[in-house]
Amino acid sequence: MNFFAILSRYVTRQLLFNFFMVLFAILGIILMFDTIEALRRVSGREDVTFWFTVQYAVTRITKTVEIVFPFVLMVAAMITFWRLSKNNEFVIIRSNGVSMFSFLRPLMIATFLLGIANVVLFNPVAAKMFELHELLSYRLQSHNPNAVLFSSKGLWIRETDDMGRILLIQAKSLRQDDDESVWMRDVMITELDKNSQIKESYNASFATLDGNTFHLKDVKIMINGEPVQTVSDYAYETTIDVERIKDNFIEPDAISFWRLPNTISFYEKAGFSARQHWMRFLNLLISPFLLVGMLMLAAVFMLQNTLRGSAILWRVVISIVTGFVFYFSSQVVYAFGLNGYIPVWFSIAAPTLIIWLISISLLIQSDEV
Repeated sequence: MNFFAILSRYVTRQLLFNFFMVLFAILGIILMFDTIEALRRVSGREDVTFWFTVQYAVTRITKTVEIVFPFVLMVAAMITFWRLSKNNEFVIIRSNGVSMFSFLRPLMIATFLLGIANVVLFNPVAAKMFELHELLSYRLQSHNPNAVLFSSKGLWIRETDDMGRILLIQAKSLRQDDDESVWMRDVMITELDKNSQIKESYNASFATLDGNTFHLKDVKIMINGEPVQTVSDYAYETTIDVERIKDNFIEPDAISFWRLPNTISFYEKAGFSARQHWMRFLNLLISPFLLVGMLMLAAVFMLQNTLRGSAILWRVVISIVTGFVFYFSSQVVYAFGLNGYIPVWFSIAAPTLIIWLISISLLIQSDEV
């Protein structure tokens, strides 16, 4: 049997085993502290059940997992490489003529596939859990255990349809008590032409959104050149639905990878900035490459022919410090991109590109030794 195929399966299994071991250990620690914090917040609240507390703690954990995911991979890779060096397995591998990059290639492929699975499979779950956590947080603050969507600050949406119409939809307050319709008060729908001139206006004291239709009550209809009409009921068709309204009240982190392109398109067609959503989308796209970069960074510090005594401790400390410095630096660059000081693509790609270039150059130097 091919030696390299056996080696690839062996080291890949080691990496994945250590990854899930570290991940579940960190999940347990995070969940413990989140549960303690949740219990502290609900202490003395007779209206909060134990099941609500469990949901509140569990739904918060997925957002934390997304933050620590690259560090979990880096720690898992460090453990894998340390064991290979400690047992002299890496010395044997190198003595068989396997280069550094040949050895890392199957691990890089496995890491990249793990990153893709994180984006396309775990991220939609994490986004839904984050959205649910925001909802539970509001229910906890408002003492309303049945609220689904509520905003005392009102609603303001601008929509552009395929016919060139521009709709301005405003409501002073809105609320959703089930998963199908939204209730609004003091609603105004203004229709503009391509030159942003007002064509029609609909003022209603009350409205519900069912599907893509606004059902307006006690409506005053104002059309240019015509007298004001007052009707008790009026159905106004739009392309807006409940999910689109929710997107106005939730963070980009609560929108899944698959929904982000449509959300970005909606905001850009409506004339709003979608910078936050673009950055979130690009950040998810590049995250598999970031994981591979963290793997190579761990290899730089932990893959040596001999690692003994204090050298191991120093390398572990330096690698962890380097990882955290990289994380905080990337957050600074991200903030510059978010505020428009640098291009969006540069703020997302630059940190990953830097870690790739540094890691590859150091691995090449190590491979020549």
